[in-house]
Amino acid sequence: MPTLLIVHHTASPALHSMFDAVLSGATDDRIEGVEVVARAALAATAVDVLGADGYVLGTPANLGYISGALKHFFDQIYYPCLDEAAGRPYGLYVHGNTDTGGAVRAVETITTGLQWKQAHEPVTVLGQPGKDDLDACWELGAALAAGLTLHAE
Repeated sequence: MPTLLIVHHTASPALHSMFDAVLSGATDDRIEGVEVVARAALAATAVDVLGADGYVLGTPANLGYISGALKHFFDQIYYPCLDEAAGRPYGLYVHGNTDTGGAVRAVETITTGLQWKQAHEPVTVLGQPGKDDLDACWELGAALAAGLTLHAE
């Protein structure tokens, strides 16, 4: 059974609502045959990454960059997972108060180095997430999970 790993740094109520929407989409009853594992960025390990078939990453945009927690996650998994996880799909959601561009670029740069493949456009939200934003997060989770079922057949 394919596994989707959600690695998140949920540091605010806005990010918590985005994470909940991603998780809800990924675990929707209409998507069968995918195990979904959620790990806080400071708790996720190379073993988690190697045991998964795809990833959703969630972070705040802090001072124009990803959170220190997500950066720490990438620092610890980069070399142990470099060859083994190449080619796997990922998606991203980012929350910011004024800008998310630097955080998105940082994740795209790191995942390019890891040779992960972007499977969905990043979901970026400025300020308080509205219904459309949360629907986009739900779609992100559902799309990544459903995509893993297509590759498992």
